[in-house]
Amino acid sequence: MSDFIWVEKYRPQTIEDCILPDSIKKTFKDFLNTGEIPNMLLAGPPGVGKTTVAKALCNELGADFYVINGSDEGRFLDTVRNNAKNFASTVSLSSEAKHKVIIIDEADNTGNDVQLLLRAFIEEFAGNCRFIFTCNYKNKILDPLHSRCAVVEFNIKGKEKQEIAAKFFQRLLYILEKEKVEADKKVLVELINKHFPDWRRVLNECQRYSVGGKIDTGILAAFSDVAVNDLLKNLKEKNFSEVRKWVVSNLDNETSMLLRRIYDSLYGALEHRSIPAAVLIIAKYQYQIAFVADQEINLLAALTEIMVECQFK
Repeated sequence: MSDFIWVEKYRPQTIEDCILPDSIKKTFKDFLNTGEIPNMLLAGPPGVGKTTVAKALCNELGADFYVINGSDEGRFLDTVRNNAKNFASTVSLSSEAKHKVIIIDEADNTGNDVQLLLRAFIEEFAGNCRFIFTCNYKNKILDPLHSRCAVVEFNIKGKEKQEIAAKFFQRLLYILEKEKVEADKKVLVELINKHFPDWRRVLNECQRYSVGGKIDTGILAAFSDVAVNDLLKNLKEKNFSEVRKWVVSNLDNETSMLLRRIYDSLYGALEHRSIPAAVLIIAKYQYQIAFVADQEINLLAALTEIMVECQFK
């Protein structure tokens, strides 16, 4: 299966091969130079490469590692207790690394009971095992666990964005050439910019669309573009049913990205006196993304509050 799925087939195996800002890459290279790694919390947006980095570190150190997905088996206390303890408590006879490693992927989706258990395991198995946690929202990691980890944030800022996007563009061209898929380079640039820095989504969409043997402008039409103008019209008319339909039709997009698009569009649509209220509303629901269980309800609540509280031109 891994030979078929591009994100696995072309997953970087070393830190040098990972597409990262130089400052972040240096942090991981420094860990490698010492021959061991601390317990770590890797935080950043989806698809940016957190899990890839965790696995690359283990590969380069020659460490045995075990992955627990926080959105799957990682939600169940007994499963985590048994699987993590069985792995962490045994000594590897084949590895040259100083420690084994347990990777808790999407750790922000685990419950408080699981996180407290893992905090205890960090201390109990300190002599034999290290833990790497990945998350999208680090504020969903409990302080007792957070404080026991070296935190590395996958933030790509300013001029780094263009440089990193260019590197991924070259990597994408290499993959498409290997897979014998033709592509319109301008389309690839637009696709990368559209989903930056979610490389996983870009690669998955390219593979899905490539069954026709070529990637053209059709791949852009395949995405559900965020029709913000239609939304603003319905908000102004207080048409709740249409606003709800808009939310449902855009659920395949990140909620934070949708709120950002709405924020960017409101300045020209609202009466000047309503803009501060709208900013505060968006900020409140943007913050709540990290905590709520249902993103559809959260987004709809934000739009409903804007619809009720703000005056449109």
